[in-house]
Amino acid sequence: MRRLLFILPLLLFVGVAVAFYLGFNRDPREIPSVLIDKPVPEFALPALPGYKQGLATADLKGDVQLVNVFASWCVPCKIEHPVITRLSREQGVPVRAINHKDKAEDAIAWLKRNGDPYAGIGQDLDGRVSIDWGVYGVPETFLIDRQGRIRYKHVGPLSPEVVERDILPLVKELRKG
Repeated sequence: MRRLLFILPLLLFVGVAVAFYLGFNRDPREIPSVLIDKPVPEFALPALPGYKQGLATADLKGDVQLVNVFASWCVPCKIEHPVITRLSREQGVPVRAINHKDKAEDAIAWLKRNGDPYAGIGQDLDGRVSIDWGVYGVPETFLIDRQGRIRYKHVGPLSPEVVERDILPLVKELRKG
């Protein structure tokens, strides 16, 4: 019995040490998503006031497109915004957006200041739709195939390198097949 009392804390310590060791070797931006290769969740979000189109599940079928989760209060969202704009305007990739837990007037002012590259913006005031998408924080970006399935997820701001290395090749592949 005394051996067990001695060995049990030792085993617990070794287990925690191994977990920490393995955790330090992981990239914190690579958060796995159980939604990869699954259909987008069923949802319907209203448009921002004064905007024609919100965002719903039905909008995400027919073409390969991105869904970008952003907010006006998100500093990394402003950093990635020129990349999103180039993807939409120069690369011809339709980009739709979920405006996450943001006041409508703040989001509208942010879009007027920074430009609006989005084909549609859904207002997710309480964040429930974002939770259904598995969003951990903003910004997050999802690549959706023609059938409306999530094929790729990027956590954090998009960079030109991520677009060139990951997104554009996948867009090209999904448009062919």
